[in-house]
Amino acid sequence: MDKKLLLDTDLLSITISRLCQQLGEKYGDFENTVLIGMQPRGRYFAKRIAMRLKELFGYELPLGELDITFYRDDFRRRDEPLQANATHIPFIIEDKKVILIDDVLYSGRTINSAMSAMAAFGRPAAVELLVLINRKYSRHLPIEPNYVGKSVNTIQSQRIKVEWKEQGAVQDRIWLVSQPDA
Repeated sequence: MDKKLLLDTDLLSITISRLCQQLGEKYGDFENTVLIGMQPRGRYFAKRIAMRLKELFGYELPLGELDITFYRDDFRRRDEPLQANATHIPFIIEDKKVILIDDVLYSGRTINSAMSAMAAFGRPAAVELLVLINRKYSRHLPIEPNYVGKSVNTIQSQRIKVEWKEQGAVQDRIWLVSQPDA
């Protein structure tokens, strides 16, 4: 197994600041704007975005967590049942500008499921996608992010490994991991 470091703690901090500056340019006073982090790891990234937005602009945006387990297109195709995470959206998304946040965009299927899951909470005025890592050339669906921390060209045998301190890692790091040919 070969590992290449894509982002360390310092680069991640710079990347988060850049993404928040881009959001600030677009949203101004963030009126009627909410953040929703994808479960499980996108929620850690969403919390970092929310904290940095507050530091930079003084706005404390509503932050929710969305689980898409029961909306996945492969939900019934697995031998083992999937374990659902909690959905916690303590606000109405009807007519709100939603910034959907995830750590890695791969095939687009997770985001497609998220769009279906969000429909249970209302009809947003707009939805934009913010991702930490955009795996290029791997889409199964025509879904592209509006805001990208880092784009990475990958092949099928590679994966992105995201290590968050909140999950017990010594430090935040994002890796490109190449699997040996089987």
